[in-house]
Amino acid sequence: MLILIGAAVVLGSTLTGFMLAGGHPLVLLQVSEFVTILGVTTGVVVIASPSHVLKEVLHKVIHAITGKSAGEKEFTDVLKLLYEIFMVGRRNGLIALEEHVMDPKKSAIFQRYPSVTGNHERLAFICSGLKPVIDGKIKPDQLEDLMNAELDAKAAESEHPIHILQLAGDSLPGIGIVAAVLGIINTMASISEGPAKVGEHVAAALTGTLLGIFIAYGFINPLANRVKFNNASEEQFLKCIMQAVAGFAKGLAPLTAVEVARRSLDSNVQPSAEGLEATLKALGGK
Repeated sequence: MLILIGAAVVLGSTLTGFMLAGGHPLVLLQVSEFVTILGVTTGVVVIASPSHVLKEVLHKVIHAITGKSAGEKEFTDVLKLLYEIFMVGRRNGLIALEEHVMDPKKSAIFQRYPSVTGNHERLAFICSGLKPVIDGKIKPDQLEDLMNAELDAKAAESEHPIHILQLAGDSLPGIGIVAAVLGIINTMASISEGPAKVGEHVAAALTGTLLGIFIAYGFINPLANRVKFNNASEEQFLKCIMQAVAGFAKGLAPLTAVEVARRSLDSNVQPSAEGLEATLKALGGK
């Protein structure tokens, strides 16, 4: 919602300032300039991106516009889920976790937390972190390194859409100049039509330069930054899971393992220690 408000402010303030200076908004509606600039930018993005990155760019942009990053409720849910899983492992042995981890869609514990099960990446990260603990294939102090390696790979992959958006933003001013030069060529070809006609062509050409810069700095670059913030939020979510799972694997009590994870969170999404502890103890009593 905020991103739409911001876009409206950018567009509204620009048009208002232009009109206050005596300009007419319809002068800016040069279809040929829009076609050139948006078409060339789309081509640049397609040339620069493998198909899977193009899909990810589209997904990230849609999520940035319509979605929202994880908040305190989502972090509280994952901490509650992990606590319940850890309690099962503490009471009944690690082998008791197998039925939950191997098929989380049928697990009564997992199904209580749709904010986790509804996100494939979060769910897979929890399960992939717990499976080595259940199997006993690695030592507990090695688990954190394993999960960190996975996190690093995910972080690098999530940067690809940002790089493409930044490439588009950096290219747009130059593409706007190209559109303007094309407009000037048309102007020179019609110079015999008189000053009024030449003025119209020059105005249309200058609109190309304006649009390239305006779209780059008013929309594309800020959008890339919003995607970066969303990625950081998701990375923090996965790091929270890693802290809890690694702590439990090293022998920390379930409540302590979850508390370590809670303390790793930013203050704006971090549940209070007292409130979370009371919630978790109530769960433990069920």
